[in-house]
Formats: sequence, C-alpha cells, structure tokens
Amino acid sequence: MAIETISLSGRKKEVSNKKMSFWESLYLVAIVKGLMITIRHLFTRKVTVKYPEQVRERSAVYRGQHMLKRDEQGRENCTACGLCALSCPAEAITMTAAERKPDEKHLYREEKYASVYEINMLRCIFCGLCEEACPKDAIYLTESKVLVPASGKREDFIFGKDKLVMPLEMALANGKKKKDASL
Repeated sequence: MAIETISLSGRKKEVSNKKMSFWESLYLVAIVKGLMITIRHLFTRKVTVKYPEQVRERSAVYRGQHMLKRDEQGRENCTACGLCALSCPAEAITMTAAERKPDEKHLYREEKYASVYEINMLRCIFCGLCEEACPKDAIYLTESKVLVPASGKREDFIFGKDKLVMPLEMALANGKKKKDASL
C-alpha cells in the first residue's frame, strides 16, 4: 500500500508501508554496509597536520582576520555608516558613531567616525558581506595568513579598534608604494 504525500517544495514523494522481511528487520545488511565504509577509511592516508611544526596550505580565496583600513596619510577610512553591521548575517558587528573634533582632522577622513567598532569573532562566519557592503572600503578580511588567535576566555574574542585598525606603519608604507607606482 503506497501513500502519496506532498513535501514543502511541492514535489510528490511516494511512501511505502510494506511489511519488512525477517532479514530487513535485523538490519544486518545496513550494519555490514556501515562496517565496510569504516574499514575502507581505516586504510586511507590521514589528513592530520601537526600544527606548530607544519602549517596547513590555505586556499587562494582564504579570508583571514578583519582589518579596518587607513588611507595614505594614516587616517581611518570608516565613517560609521553602519552598512557593515546591517549586512552581517550573524550580527557580529557593533559600532557607535561620533563627530570629529577640529583637532582630530589628522585621525579621521570624514566628519563622522566610529568611536567604538567591535566584532564578536565567536559569532563571525567570515562571509565577507561586511567587506562588500562598505562604501568607503574601510573593512576587509586580510589575505595574509593571519588567524584569529586562540584563547580560553570569551572576552578575548570581542575585537575592538585596538585589534582591528591597520597599523600606522603599514598604512604609510602602502601610501608610499602607491606613490612610487604612479611615478
């Protein structure tokens, strides 16, 4: 006796209520199939990497730790528009906007800046949507092999501006490279 049911996708599935035979009710065939898979994997090469001594090869599209960019003069690119926080599916980004004071023109490009910018790395899924949503190209996932460091405390995984902002030396070096390339 067959019963037709309709799935959520709209496709029909035929379900059978036939009585199982004695051998089917013992599940011996299913157990033997499972054991064969296990035995087959016993003789394959292990993929374990002995981490500090060996470093695993990363993909060409690897996305590393987040970084907030600076321009050639060392000023932060972020204008606290909040688009990165809105686009984050894991809701891992929080920020607070503030107005730039006249004596802070050397620190921030625009009149508005992110006084608090935090990413909860325990929630982040490294999807890169924050990077795509940013109109000022302020945040990006590093292409370098920088990993999020391990820790035993949850508080260590909330990265503030102290861990996210690009080092000043790197920003000035990038500006110098661009200037030399244009000459």
